[in-house]
Amino acid sequence: MPGARILPLVVIAVLLAAGGLLQARLEARRPVDLLETGELYMRSAKVLDRAALSYDALVADVYWMRAIQHYGGQRRSEKTEKRYDLLYPLLDLTTALDPYFSAVYYFGSVFLAEPMPGGAGRPDLAVTLLVRALQFQPDSWRLAQQVGFVHYWYQRDFGEAARWFDRAAAMPGAPPWLTALAATMLAEGGDLEASRRLWQQMMETAESDWMRETAQFRLMQIEAYVAINTLERIVMAFAEAHNRPAANWGELVREGRLRGVPLDPTGTPFVLEAWGNVTVSPQSRLYPLPDRPSPSGS
Repeated sequence: MPGARILPLVVIAVLLAAGGLLQARLEARRPVDLLETGELYMRSAKVLDRAALSYDALVADVYWMRAIQHYGGQRRSEKTEKRYDLLYPLLDLTTALDPYFSAVYYFGSVFLAEPMPGGAGRPDLAVTLLVRALQFQPDSWRLAQQVGFVHYWYQRDFGEAARWFDRAAAMPGAPPWLTALAATMLAEGGDLEASRRLWQQMMETAESDWMRETAQFRLMQIEAYVAINTLERIVMAFAEAHNRPAANWGELVREGRLRGVPLDPTGTPFVLEAWGNVTVSPQSRLYPLPDRPSPSGS
């Protein structure tokens, strides 16, 4: 009888869906130390998509939580060597199940692009993730802007960043400052003022508290670089006058070159290294600083 044939198929389908959900839930609930073995039970997005049936969005949520757990577990880990091996596969599975899950693209691209040890150090995979998102949301200027941002901030490819900012500017609803930003990338590249304008605009248009706080944090790092450029000129002047570098901040203070030990935007003293190099302290919340942008006008 037809009904007799259909019933087993329905049962199998339900079991597959339940199995997919159960697997995802088990993976999400495993202790962090067991998660970081590089083990991922199901890597095929197509198989998982078929198993999930109409529960795609729910399973996508579970895998997104697993990705966050993996990223956070590695970032907080006291191990010297961080391993984010499962990050992209988890993001890949999540977006295959729910290709319109915008938060995964925005946050996931940052998790991937951030240099070690704070992230996976894979801006190339961040771009891959975002470009895939644009296949499903081709008119999203925010996604195109994010691609340009990854090229600019993490890859220092100003020409490619300008191309993506220009592409974003042509999309529906895009703010007019994107056109100016594209021109800035071509004219000024990675100077401090261009970086400040980019992060200021990112902060003003952020759709989440996390992105807004990230932009504020980066702005503080840029302010630290502005201070470092000034301090290194002062240190260099001392070295030229004495034919040797300053041994500590105290020497500069005693000569009246500084009013006191210089502090970064978090209130932590800057570190004066050998031969006049200045940087933020490892105890500072701003540590480590990203690659230094060029001083404005240089």
